[in-house]
Amino acid sequence: MTEQLFSSFKDEILSYCDWRESLGFSDDHRKNLRKFDAYCCEFHPNETVITPAIVTGWITHEIKSGRHCIENKCSAIRSLSQYVGNGSYVLKEKFVCYKRNFRPYIFSDEELARLFAAADSTKNRSDPFFAETAGYIFRLIYTCGLRPQEARKLKCSDINYKSGEIIIAQSKLNKDRIVVAAPDVIEMLYQYKDRRSIYCNKEEAFFIHTDGSSITSEQLTNLFQKCWREANPNLEKHLLPKVRPYDLRHRFASAVLQKWIDGGKNLYAMLPYLRAYMGHEEIRDTLYYVHILPENLLTSSHVNWDQIESVRLEDDIWKR
Repeated sequence: MTEQLFSSFKDEILSYCDWRESLGFSDDHRKNLRKFDAYCCEFHPNETVITPAIVTGWITHEIKSGRHCIENKCSAIRSLSQYVGNGSYVLKEKFVCYKRNFRPYIFSDEELARLFAAADSTKNRSDPFFAETAGYIFRLIYTCGLRPQEARKLKCSDINYKSGEIIIAQSKLNKDRIVVAAPDVIEMLYQYKDRRSIYCNKEEAFFIHTDGSSITSEQLTNLFQKCWREANPNLEKHLLPKVRPYDLRHRFASAVLQKWIDGGKNLYAMLPYLRAYMGHEEIRDTLYYVHILPENLLTSSHVNWDQIESVRLEDDIWKR
């Protein structure tokens, strides 16, 4: 962790986060536990055991502060307590009585066009190059089917402009893979590289803010939501479909499957290629995308449902 912690639990938090990330998990728990550390410093500076009062007090404090993703905070503190042990209070699984049931949103061609047009024209006076970055990073996520964090953490040295190869380093489960981008995508990245050199010459994070700093997950999501709203100015906020940057990856997968079906390909035989390209650990993760195809494709003779249904699918698709 780059930030210094100050609570009585700082060593346990640091150790837990290092251990968790060594297993290939994201840094979302780390971000939440920084807030837990700050809370303990202010309200429980002398406590040496993670008690029920500390845990429930922090969650309540976060709720009252209007913070989002309470489920993620509950997961972080629950896992920390399990890791620490020694009488630490482990929050019950059903402490939060609700759960957001996010489902993939498959953008239409028209919606994608509007989204990218909005990304190209969005403005941010305090951070102009970050706004300019939107069109580039969202197109890369879509055209290469990347996880948002893979695009966000891309380094300058990861892109080979001659071969079109992009190294996706230490992604899910700390595994590396290589994706090959189309020539026009590589040209787009080269253009961004030239624009980037105006603001930053450091060979570190590829996608950056105006001051050269890297982009966080929350900032990327907020930028995406901003562009989505600007792409649909005539829709009331409550009528606007709920979307995430991850939906660009879902749209990529469904587009590839549709192309194979239209071309008469044996879908089951082709799925291992998509699995490798997208970096899925299990074939069932790739198979999920067959289940979210439009109905007119599900009746295709090129989809062997006997084979597909024989593989058990997982429910949580958001981290695939």
